[in-house]
This record gives sequence, structure tokens and C-alpha cells, in this order.
Amino acid sequence: MGWFDADATRKKLLMSTCIQGLGLAVPKHFINQAEAAHYALASCVASDKQRQLATRLYLRSGVESRHSVLLNSSTNGETAAQSYYEPSTETQPFGPTTAERMQTYRSEAEKLAIEAAGKALLASGVEPAAITHVVTVSCSGFDAPGVDVSLITELGLKQQVARTHVGFMGCHGAMNGLRVAKAYANADPNVQVLLVAVELCSLHYQYEWTNERMVSNSLFADGAAAVVVSNAEQSKSLWSIGESLAEIVPESRDAMTWRIGDHGFEMTLSPAVPQLIKQELRPRLEAWLSQGDLSLDQIAGWAVHPGGPRILQACSEALSLPDSALAASFDVLRRFGNMSSPTVLFVLHELEQQITGPTVALGFGPGLAIEGCLLYR
Repeated sequence: MGWFDADATRKKLLMSTCIQGLGLAVPKHFINQAEAAHYALASCVASDKQRQLATRLYLRSGVESRHSVLLNSSTNGETAAQSYYEPSTETQPFGPTTAERMQTYRSEAEKLAIEAAGKALLASGVEPAAITHVVTVSCSGFDAPGVDVSLITELGLKQQVARTHVGFMGCHGAMNGLRVAKAYANADPNVQVLLVAVELCSLHYQYEWTNERMVSNSLFADGAAAVVVSNAEQSKSLWSIGESLAEIVPESRDAMTWRIGDHGFEMTLSPAVPQLIKQELRPRLEAWLSQGDLSLDQIAGWAVHPGGPRILQACSEALSLPDSALAASFDVLRRFGNMSSPTVLFVLHELEQQITGPTVALGFGPGLAIEGCLLYR
């Protein structure tokens, strides 16, 4: 792990912007990956050869189970059930329209957001009326008035709370949200920020066959995570928030995209992304860390967004990490799938009791963008 000054880190924890509480939420029902593959084969427009490939893609995804607001029951001794995505028909070959999917986002996203936020407030010891700013993060739906207003009305926040939304930035959105929350807290020591990331990725299941869409279908899930951020000196703080990283890899604009289609939002993920990560990640991280007089071997923990097993493997190879370094990311992927922006906060939750020292949170998104945040315990 390298040299690490525990006293200096403790001082940073007490004197800087901190995460005071963290809360997580997932839908009630879940489905295991074998059953998810069965539903995929029932709905997608594909040849027999493509159906065989889809089964392999699902079972090699690193995911064992995923939660979705669309499930009516769970894989729990019985077969999971859903009625939202019917088999493809001539009149509706590609599933519900985007408008229909957004109607479901409107009714379901706020429930998960409120649950996660309530848990974060309880964990932080901060009263709802003390919250001065709300930062919401989501790339899987649009609605106004939306989740932010629901948080205010349902949790008893003040009507004068300042609201900021970080929208459509993809899987690294929580890092962008933390950057905003930290800026607010740094500007005023009396600020208390509630940050909530909520995604309903299962709304964007795609019927039409492409390899990229089948990979996305096999990975994405629903969930929410929330944190309370402030500049208060509290010994119970979970993480001290340090500097952030923001990089766009040149000539990689089409490597990952997230666009609005007529039947949900459509993701493309080039097979070149893992190789780009292998080539680009290490030098950019080393340059960033050196600005704070840190090196890679001084990083005690890695909260890497589990975009998929190949993404995690590429990070491990690029940074020469031992298998144990990304165990929390692989575990979150296995149990919850890729929930987009909240997922890295699920990984941070896993690391709370495991890590003492500098930790790097890291995610990738359209651009190809590399976003990161340095945290201390």
C-alpha cells in the first residue's frame, strides 16, 4: 500500500468537506441472471444463433441478480415475474414507447430516492429541516417537477432548499454530484447538502438485436443512493471529500454513447472501451494524484464503478492492482448489477469498514469521460 500518514489523514477528515451519512435503496423484487436471460430470449428480435450468444453474454456478465421496479415478484423459490415487457409483436416490435417508459420513471423514481435519502439523513444525524441544498443525479429519466421536489415535500425539507440537478451524464454522475456538493459546502460552513442519485435503468431494455444492446440488457438494473455532505467537523464522518478528476479521452467520442430513442434510451458501448482504459487510465491518474503528492501505491482503497467485468479487469490491469483491490466492485456487480450513477456509492458503502486511508472513486461515461474523486478515512 505504501507510506501513509494516518495523523495527517485524520486532520483532513476533520477539517474538510465530509460525507456524514450514506443510504442505499433498491426495488423490492429481484431476478437472477438465468431467468433474466429467459425473458430476454422471449422478447428480443433475434436469430437462433443470436439467442445462443445472448445466453452466453448474460451468464458471463458477472451479474448474479438484479433489482427492477418492473418486477412483480422475485427469484426466491419461484420464478420472477414481470408484465411490462411483453414479447415482440408486429404492432409493437420494440416494446413500450419512450413516453410510456417515462411515465413509469415518474411514478417509481421518487420512491427509491426518498428511501435512500431518508436512510442517509438518519445515518448522518442531520435533521431534514437543516438541509440547505439538494443535488439530484439521474440519467435514466426526465420529469419536472421531479424527484427533487418530491424529496422536499415527502421528507419535510424546507421549501427554500436550493435545488441542482446533474442530468444525463451516465455512470459517473455521482462523482459530478459530489463535486457540486463539495463546492456548496466549501463556500459556506453552514451548508448541509443532500445528494441523491437514482436510476431506473431497467426501463430502457432494448428489444432490437445488436451485440452492444444485449450486453447492456444483461448488466443494467435499478437503485438509488444518497449522502449528506457538509463542512462540519464531526468525528462520525464517513469520508472526507478531496480533489476530483475530470478527463475526456481524445478521439473517443463514439466509444460510449447514451441517446434518446423512440423506445427508450439507447446505449452503445464499443468493444474498444477496455483497451482505451488500459491505455489512458494510468498516466492520467498518476498525473492527478501527483498534484496532491500521492502515488498509486499509496492508495488504500478503490471504489471503481462496476460497468461490467471487462471494465473492471481493464482497470485492474492498467493500474497493476491485486485481485483484492476491486473485490468490492465485483461484489456489487454480482449482487446488484450496474445501476449507473448510484453504483459507486454502493461500492463506497462496502468499503466503509474495510479501508483506512486515501481511496479513489472512479467511473467512466460517454465522452469517453473518466471521472474520479479522492476520499479519505
